[in-house]
Amino acid sequence: MNEVRSEGLEIFRDMLPGLLPDGEASIRDGQFAEELPELVVDHVYAALWARPGLDRRSRSLVTLGALIALRASELESHFPIALRNGITIEELEEVVYHTAGYVGYPAAFSAREVARKVLRSQATQPSSTG
Repeated sequence: MNEVRSEGLEIFRDMLPGLLPDGEASIRDGQFAEELPELVVDHVYAALWARPGLDRRSRSLVTLGALIALRASELESHFPIALRNGITIEELEEVVYHTAGYVGYPAAFSAREVARKVLRSQATQPSSTG
């Protein structure tokens, strides 16, 4: 494993704990376009999330706005990442409200449904503190 991949995996695991096993486990699944997760780890998490200039909290806000505009399925992963990076539920709501004015209400309603699903899921999971 190269240094870029290691750095990207470290950031990914920190923001989405438990999704990938620790160590040098392969993130390929043996199916169509199996290298895509490696490209994301190398070019998004290692190259972009590790850059100086914006903290993870700020990067989460930018990412949410872009994914809401695209109506991207990755919102389901990035709402929990944003919470982990210090964004409050109230701030998540404001991101949805604010983006509605720029990308349209249909996209905002889609984002709201994803956020509700994520928040319901997190409410049913046991707390890691106790």
